[in-house]
Amino acid sequence: APNSIHQMLMFRINRYFNVAGALATRLCETQFGLTRREWGLMATVANQEGLLSSELADAAKLDRVRTSRTLGSLEAKGWIQRVPLAGDRRRVTVSLTDAGRKMYERVLPAMARFNMELVATLTPEEQAQMDAILLKLRARALEMEQDGPYAALPRVDRGHKHG
Repeated sequence: APNSIHQMLMFRINRYFNVAGALATRLCETQFGLTRREWGLMATVANQEGLLSSELADAAKLDRVRTSRTLGSLEAKGWIQRVPLAGDRRRVTVSLTDAGRKMYERVLPAMARFNMELVATLTPEEQAQMDAILLKLRARALEMEQDGPYAALPRVDRGHKHG
């Protein structure tokens, strides 16, 4: 059992993500004028065109307020479009515009190269092991979210200010 936070897996993964994520953010912002959150949503939309904005928030693992703000930013840049559903104008589907598709097709290879450079330190066997381990840990986390003492914990809503 870990006896300090520095030995805990979540802390160590977070430290890795802070460094690698900062590099990815700098790449997105300086080369393409995209925030990392914008890139994440754009990539999710590219792979799942026509989702409702609420479904997109779930798919991207963001709260609805952050998703809405980020979609507004992407829409202002001309990269996504939100189309209200017939009969329920409060619900919108999200898709990339032609300009958004072109931007996605520019960013994806750069982010793929970045990812390849990052994992190049691992052998192909280690990469396969890492993928398998991450899948196993994700499945366990989802299981813990559904069952046991952690399932009863209330969800934290970071999208709204309470006062």
